[in-house]
Parts: sequence; C-alpha cells; structure tokens
Amino acid sequence: MTVESGRRERKKAATRQKIADTALRLFLERGYDAVGIRDVAAEADVAVTTLFSHFASKEALVFEQDTDFELRLTRAVTGRAPNEPLLPALRHEIHALVRHCTADGNARLWHMIDGSPALREYEESMRLRHAETLAAAIAADPNLARTTTACRTVARFVIDAYTLAREEPDPHAAVDEIFEMIEAAWGVTAL
Repeated sequence: MTVESGRRERKKAATRQKIADTALRLFLERGYDAVGIRDVAAEADVAVTTLFSHFASKEALVFEQDTDFELRLTRAVTGRAPNEPLLPALRHEIHALVRHCTADGNARLWHMIDGSPALREYEESMRLRHAETLAAAIAADPNLARTTTACRTVARFVIDAYTLAREEPDPHAAVDEIFEMIEAAWGVTAL
C-alpha cells in the first residue's frame, strides 16, 4: 500500500511539474496574455481538468513554488534552534529566497510578472497570505511574547523585504539594510 501511494504521489508531482514547466516556457516564449489554459494543457498533454486539479488559476501556474515559499518561511520560525533568535533565521531564509529569484535566467520571469497587471495582483494577494501565515507562526511561539499587531507587522516587513530586495541592484545588501530596520522595529515591540 505504501509503495502504491508513494508511486501515485510521485506521478502527481511529476505531472504538476510538467504542467508548470510547460506553462512557464510558453509564457516566456509567447507572452503571458497570448497563452491560454487550453494551450498549456495541450502542450503538456493533459486534460484541462487535470491542469485545474493541480493549479487553481492561470496565475498560479507562474507562481508554482508558492507553497514552498510559504513553508520555508514558516520553517524558519518553527524549525530554528531553541535559543536561536527569530530575525537572523528569517534574514537567512530571505537571503536564500532572494538568491534563488535573482539567479541567472529569472530576469525574464520577473519582467513578465511586472508587465502583467493580473500577475502583479496575484503576487500581492499571495504576499498578504504569506504574511498572515508567517505572523501566525511567529505569534504561536511562546518565547517571542509579542502582540498580534507586532507579529503581523514584522511578518509583512519580512515579506516586503523579499520583494524590495529582489528589485535592487545589490539584493544581498538590500536584505541586510531592510533587516536592520526590521530588527530595530522588533526590538521596541518586546513586552
């Protein structure tokens, strides 16, 4: 039973990745607005219903690593060592995420996102959701002792640090500059 369910999960993951890779290739070749869901499904050799069983919308195809991004940030909070401070753990994770999104080859993707109102709107809603999830993880840590407002605010700042830094000429320096401000704000919120 475990082998069969493991195989099924691997096949589902492979199909999902094939759809996402196909969509991204088509979007970058033809332009986001010029490619429809049916085009992606046909090129990936899956039914439209299969595509929608993996992705809720056309925009979700572009942000297929959305769940991973959210999990990584949450794990930066919940998976840190017992005495490890919160903000260095989050800074480290934001550095890694910014490195990934600014790697060679990703400029075309971000240019496409910036050029599409639908994708920018989707990204904004995604950032708000990530901030709420991150805030909940921070608030759940009994060792941090901050108000809900402080947790939500620092979570928003952390998410925005990712967005702002990736647009800067020196993303690494931008993350560090932003986190200095976040650390100062976090320091004054201690109960």
